[in-house]
Amino acid sequence: SLFIEATDATAVPAGGALAVDRDDFSAYISNKITSNPQIELIREEVIKLPEEGNIILASGPLTSDALSADLARLTGSEHLYFYDAIAPIVEADSIDFNIAWRASRYGKGGDDYINCPLDKLQYEEFVQALIDADKVNARDFEKLIHFEGCMPIEEMAIRGPQTLAFGPMKPVGLPDPRTGKTPYAVIQLRQDNRHASLYNLVGFQTRLTYPEQQRIFRTIPGLEQARFARLGSMHRNTFVNAPNCLTRTLQLKAAPHIRLAGQISGVEGYVESAACGLLAGLFTAWSLRGAKEPSPPAETALGALLAHLAEAEADSFQPMNINYGLFPPLELKRKMKRADRRLAMADRALIAAEEWWAPIRERRRVNQN
Repeated sequence: SLFIEATDATAVPAGGALAVDRDDFSAYISNKITSNPQIELIREEVIKLPEEGNIILASGPLTSDALSADLARLTGSEHLYFYDAIAPIVEADSIDFNIAWRASRYGKGGDDYINCPLDKLQYEEFVQALIDADKVNARDFEKLIHFEGCMPIEEMAIRGPQTLAFGPMKPVGLPDPRTGKTPYAVIQLRQDNRHASLYNLVGFQTRLTYPEQQRIFRTIPGLEQARFARLGSMHRNTFVNAPNCLTRTLQLKAAPHIRLAGQISGVEGYVESAACGLLAGLFTAWSLRGAKEPSPPAETALGALLAHLAEAEADSFQPMNINYGLFPPLELKRKMKRADRRLAMADRALIAAEEWWAPIRERRRVNQN
């Protein structure tokens, strides 16, 4: 996978999470495309989808208005809009390490995160400030629908006084090394670039106005003098209602010569979007060769994503990261702990993936000979 190759080449420390230097990652992918003699790269805006051919549309979450309108014409249904909220980024040398400290939760992953502690009063005042702050209003033509995994910090604060303390500000596994005690709440910052000069506030996606962000986030202990390399913002994310619009092979039902790939298809996340692109490429290649290869089984992550796109409730469809809830349940003969169940599902997925791919691989070998 080019995506995984690029990730390995541009990774930055993030404990158990996947994180890359964005600029290096983009440059790596771009260089692979521009240097490949089998790819003809045409830098022009596409405002209308071709009426014939084998097309993969991977226009991403910020598809232009013109192309969105043409896609809506083909799908016969309106797009859904929701906002991905982007977290602020702080310059590392503006963080006060007399207050903040480096550690990963439960000591896992080394010292990849920077932690800022809050006591009960500081936490309560911070939550109230988020609730009272000025927010950026949605534009008239966009409906405000948040993907649950990118819920703005102020929206979570409105849900209840303890929502943040049990969410992105949970303190468990992060004792303050100065006191040995666990703070009432903790805000974590994660390395954002290869040089460790920038850190983003984990889980702090926001639609607060810029002045409010600077005022409120500088009340965080350790960030009183913070310099923001980028403040949080929100952008539209465009995707189709997959259960209504797509087949199990990512084809538009109204225009089967077109497949969708990436976030516009209704998946969420970098790895998931890349996986969707991989599947769209495989399905298209098989179609061009006249091969009738099976889709990946639902027991695999690839198959589980496809099943979500095809079988989720259309009326409440939302983008989804891969998660264990998308996989078929295990047929258990005895009660198992959650960790053991997940391990068993992973083992089952590996077996199912090999059983799916092995005959495809063999047929390809025979055809090449």
